[in-house]
Amino acid sequence: MVCDICGKDGTCVRKISRTYGKGKRTLVIENIPFVTCPHCGESYLEADTLHEIERIKHKRKSSALERQVAVANFG
Repeated sequence: MVCDICGKDGTCVRKISRTYGKGKRTLVIENIPFVTCPHCGESYLEADTLHEIERIKHKRKSSALERQVAVANFG
């Protein structure tokens, strides 16, 4: 995979969890694909990933499992 920042091949995708909101509106999304480049050191979320995060946030009632905080799985 080619880095969107430096253009070199060799980026890797790892999965992360992110928390959105606060208090009773807290939502944790797990397994979000996060791109990192070993050449330039940049890490970023791709546009499609950001769109999916927004979709999950808007559909939190149907896509999240209730725990102590709401947790949704990206993938």
